[in-house]
Amino acid sequence: MSSAPEQTYDVVVLGAGSTGENIADIVVRGGLTAVLVEPELVGGECSYWACMPSKALLRGTEVLAEARAVDGAAQAVTGEQDVDATLARRDTFTSRWDDSGQVTWVDGAGIELIRGSGRLDGERTVVVTGVDGTQMRLTARHAVAVCTGSVAATPPVDGLADVGPWSPREATSAKEVPGRLLVLGGGYVGCEMATAWQALGSQVTVLQRGDRLLPQAEPQASDAVTRSLRDSGVDVRLGAEVTGARREGEEVVLTTSAGEFRGNEVLVAVGRAARTRDIGLEAVGQEPGSYLPVDDTLRVTGSDWLYGVGDVNGRSLLTHMGKYQARQAGAAIVARARGEEPDTSDWSPFVATADAAAVPSVVFTTPQVASVGRTAAQAEKAGLPHRVVEYPIGNVAGAALFADGYEGTAVAVVDTEREVLLGVTFVGPAVAELLQAATIAVVAEVPIARLWHAVPAYPTISEVWLRLLEAYRG
Repeated sequence: MSSAPEQTYDVVVLGAGSTGENIADIVVRGGLTAVLVEPELVGGECSYWACMPSKALLRGTEVLAEARAVDGAAQAVTGEQDVDATLARRDTFTSRWDDSGQVTWVDGAGIELIRGSGRLDGERTVVVTGVDGTQMRLTARHAVAVCTGSVAATPPVDGLADVGPWSPREATSAKEVPGRLLVLGGGYVGCEMATAWQALGSQVTVLQRGDRLLPQAEPQASDAVTRSLRDSGVDVRLGAEVTGARREGEEVVLTTSAGEFRGNEVLVAVGRAARTRDIGLEAVGQEPGSYLPVDDTLRVTGSDWLYGVGDVNGRSLLTHMGKYQARQAGAAIVARARGEEPDTSDWSPFVATADAAAVPSVVFTTPQVASVGRTAAQAEKAGLPHRVVEYPIGNVAGAALFADGYEGTAVAVVDTEREVLLGVTFVGPAVAELLQAATIAVVAEVPIARLWHAVPAYPTISEVWLRLLEAYRG
């Protein structure tokens, strides 16, 4: 390796997904040089196989449901969703899996890009192997940021790896609708993909080992999504543990505690694992395949130059939280490069603290589930004094105008000692756009007494905030 060409940058970033792009952009804006090392598509999972294509697949179903829920508009909906047009629209959001637009942005931002697989090779050193097998040694003056993300986890089920299962990548990029789709896992990916493909004509079966879908959400959300999936024709099986898999011709057969299930494809959506197995972690004293332990500036524990940002640290495996961490880590790297030790107090611009107890997320099922902060179960587990307040969103005038027979629920978890919100969950049509107000209230720890003065416009669905406060006051 000593004969490999060498280049030096201030910051070397492994992984050119949204997290890596943001770190590189921040440090370059701060006056440093940066290089992105990427073996696949620049833009990463979110752009091509996760957030963008999955939401594009779901949007048509959502729009049709909204139109059919308004008398007068419903009569105008005389046909079904055009599958080919939906898939074609999905393809435009992935740029047809062509990253040239992202590469143009990288170049315009003053960031270098090297195509290839990077491996850590000691302190501040990365060796990149290109697609042609040639190698290059990169040295970082200040920091190496590992932003390699995560991969779909595969459970140790006998025969599963041999049947050619779909990962979420195949589920979001499929070119045609499977006749029958088996979904292994009832988390947000499993529920979203079940919603999407059932609406596009597949017969979907969801097999969930636990006793409810979306097990990390409030029970009201789990119940609503389960009911909606079943109403749409999805066969939801709870308490169904998969013990074996095999191929019989064109069919996949899953053996479970609830019997055998057959389909044309099986989607494995049981969680994620750190994409750190083949990046040389052993050369820097870390365990290959493990999540990287980091402090709140996203610097790896025990190191003064290595950072683990985004999914690789396991703190919050969501695109927007990876970008958030990238902004904070980038600012900390720039400060340290200038010889300044960044402020690490709560909510400083150099630390990631919101990913501990103020994480916003949306599950784009029908209905949507939008949440931020702690659930009631999480507050209970943390030993926090709290009270749960619930209100039917359909009782709000704005919701009634939005959809005839609007069904939804708002749940607030209130710290009864400090009188601030610990968490909020909205379940219902179009509730995703309510989430940022809740996020601000949770992150800023806005006192309940102050929230009374944040008057919601009438008639909007946001008036549910007033109803939650009234329910809390009693």
